[in-house]
Amino acid sequence: MPTYTVHDGGSAGPLIDALAELYAIVYAEPPYCEGPEQVARFREGLPDEATRPGFTLAAAHDRDRLVGAAYGWTMPAGTWWSRADGEPPADVREAAKLAVMEWIVHPARRSEGIGAELMRRLLADRPERYATLASDPRSHARQVYARNGWRQVGTSALPWGPPMDLLVLDLGREPVQGG
Repeated sequence: MPTYTVHDGGSAGPLIDALAELYAIVYAEPPYCEGPEQVARFREGLPDEATRPGFTLAAAHDRDRLVGAAYGWTMPAGTWWSRADGEPPADVREAAKLAVMEWIVHPARRSEGIGAELMRRLLADRPERYATLASDPRSHARQVYARNGWRQVGTSALPWGPPMDLLVLDLGREPVQGG
């Protein structure tokens, strides 16, 4: 039975190496087939990602081993994915969003509810009205997102991979009023 922890940018540092190791395992699988170069780029970017406003990391451990993780940060109101093929609906664009950057579970631990619990913890108590993520349309994960209420609002062309589906989940919260 995994134990779960939630971290902000200040407390996530000790998990970076384990997160990079889990990333390497998950993304070695098809359709991703990523290798050492992509894993190194991911590992090198983690410290900067942890400094972004609203950064939150939900982690699942079994004993001392990281078996799942989900993290993201606040995408400010008025912004959207930089390589998107178009604009999202106006209500999405004009709201702050949680940009989910990774949501991964060790292949041997899938179908145990770990991913669902990680996302539940990541989304808990967030101020944003929406969550958004980019998903490879060839992946099994893309089907899981659709079953869990994520809807496609665009695509994004990355220079290093296939076009990604840009998905949004309405968190059912009232927008925060500026003041």
